[in-house]
Amino acid sequence: MSSTFGTVFFVTTWGESHGKGVGAVLEGCPAGLPITEEEIQAALDRRRPGQNKLTTPRNEKDQVRIMSGVFEGKTTGTPISFVVENEDQHSNDYEDIKKWYRPGHADLCYDLKYGFRDYRGGGRSSARETIGRVAAGEVARKLLKTVNQTEILAWVSSVGNIDCPPVDLDTISMEQIEASPVRCPDPATSAAMEQEVLDARKNKDSVGGIVTLLVRKPPIGLGEPVFDKLDAKLAQAMLSIPACKGFEIGSGFSAARMRGSQHNDTIYFDGREYHTKTNNAGGVLGGISNGEYIVCRLAFKPTATLLQAQDTASNNGENGQLSAKGRHDPCVALRAPVIVESMAALVLADMYLQQKRNCL
Repeated sequence: MSSTFGTVFFVTTWGESHGKGVGAVLEGCPAGLPITEEEIQAALDRRRPGQNKLTTPRNEKDQVRIMSGVFEGKTTGTPISFVVENEDQHSNDYEDIKKWYRPGHADLCYDLKYGFRDYRGGGRSSARETIGRVAAGEVARKLLKTVNQTEILAWVSSVGNIDCPPVDLDTISMEQIEASPVRCPDPATSAAMEQEVLDARKNKDSVGGIVTLLVRKPPIGLGEPVFDKLDAKLAQAMLSIPACKGFEIGSGFSAARMRGSQHNDTIYFDGREYHTKTNNAGGVLGGISNGEYIVCRLAFKPTATLLQAQDTASNNGENGQLSAKGRHDPCVALRAPVIVESMAALVLADMYLQQKRNCL
């Protein structure tokens, strides 16, 4: 079972939702990068459960400890290890589903593949695994900010059928995003999204959402022309996030409805740099970053665990119904932006260091 992501700057995550803890080991980070537990904790606080009435009430502080690889506030060049202990797991909530396969979950697939599964919260398929990604991703974000002033932001742009109007990509800020309980920077849309999530919870149901990713000032020249295209690696990273079912970059699927004369981004030279007048490519052409904003959209399915009866089958071939227990997010997209940012940072940092190694 692979739990490692990256090539020269790579992270291995470990732990289960209902185990003693979760964490990650990050390797390949250059020595001398300033980083603190407080910076990592700030990112984890954006991901943690129990933030407000719209998320799961599981009460985890998600307090991170850096166990190695950092000395006197700087990376040492050796593996960086992160640990977060699980404090509020209710494994008994899952005892009734020990033999039943939950619709929309990986339960059946795990049994078919391994002949065994951890039924307590999904084990490794639980989104709690992403704690390690966020911790490592914050180091990657700091690296990119230090070497290139790169900024990475993500926000909720849709919940169900409610869409956020276009935002100004030049001015949107983390403060605007985090001011909203649903992480939508438009106040009126945020209120409508909040009600949509509350309605789903009231009906013992869930709702999906779309997260938009923006990378301002990405390093130029990242990505390889064939199999390791930057957009391909971003797609792999995003689709590895639990519940992410769709990825598009730039104009995405709408490009299929356009003419080439509409879609091609006109190139111009401003006296210092090359730019494009539009950005249908989403900052990546031929698999290589061109310096324009990287813009992606990620579709997250509705939370699979529902507190209403669903038809299913058991591991002994019995057909029946299952009403799940436990504490779950009615919309997983609301806590996804920091995970999306972290995975983008991991991809960009890895490719940045590969580019530095490959070119003078």
